[in-house]
Amino acid sequence: MYRHISVLLNEAIENLNIKTDGIYVDCTLGGGGHSSEILKKITNGHLYCFDQDDYAIEVAKEKLSKISNNYTIIRSNFVNIKEKLKELGIERVDGILYDLGVSSFHFDIPERGFSYHLEAELDMRMDQNQEISALTIVNQYSLSELISIFSKYGEITYSKRLAEAIIKARNDKVINTTKEFVDIILNATPAAIRRKGHPAKKVFQAIRIAVNNELDVFQKSLESSLSILRSKGRVVVISFHSLEDRIAKRTFNNAVKVDIPKGLPIREAEIPREYKIITKKPIIPSIEEISNNSRAHSAKLRVIEKL
Repeated sequence: MYRHISVLLNEAIENLNIKTDGIYVDCTLGGGGHSSEILKKITNGHLYCFDQDDYAIEVAKEKLSKISNNYTIIRSNFVNIKEKLKELGIERVDGILYDLGVSSFHFDIPERGFSYHLEAELDMRMDQNQEISALTIVNQYSLSELISIFSKYGEITYSKRLAEAIIKARNDKVINTTKEFVDIILNATPAAIRRKGHPAKKVFQAIRIAVNNELDVFQKSLESSLSILRSKGRVVVISFHSLEDRIAKRTFNNAVKVDIPKGLPIREAEIPREYKIITKKPIIPSIEEISNNSRAHSAKLRVIEKL
């Protein structure tokens, strides 16, 4: 069994404002850490959990079943949150949680191909039933597509040089494994950048985001989530990447905007708003949490409430 440590666990649970009879959604079940804590608090409510990873579902089910039976696991991408809940007769909920970090076991199980430290076939699929994997992208995508992925999702300054190195290497033979890919990355990375840390980290991150279409999926899902909140219901987002945090911040800001005609004599406090941002600045992990779990260092938590 692989261990997953939930990041900002107490802060997430506290900001959900959980009611014992409420309906809650964990969009990112993963190892079941956040879900377990929610389930402990909803003695008369119900928890709906989304995940597309069979291993995660198996691990979480074992953990949740020891707490109570007030949960339903939905094997689906959380982009389908509105439709899947409606199929179960749920149109309004009291709280929704997103923990966008990749579960520890994805990195720790070599054959999943997420880690640049472990030898495995290139994969990186959250849903192992989907066709596109890291192997597909690295070996089949065009120069311009690769450049776009590296610059947009990895914010890599030498994207063209890296993409050209990949295409040159794959012309000789298929790039099958994480080790083969890491060697190409290292050889293509300028020495000055290599000295700042392992360059494969950002490259693997960019490929993973592309494989799972993570940013588009999150944007659509977050908009759906806001639309199904009950009064006083909250959405809590834990992100680990600047682009994810930007999506959450922008979506929340757009939700609280109200177009008031110029010259209308109305004070700020009198403007009718549908939502309220709870976190003016994102909540970040404590120094203690980061020292206990290095994967927490880039985490940011944002909260919005339906008025």
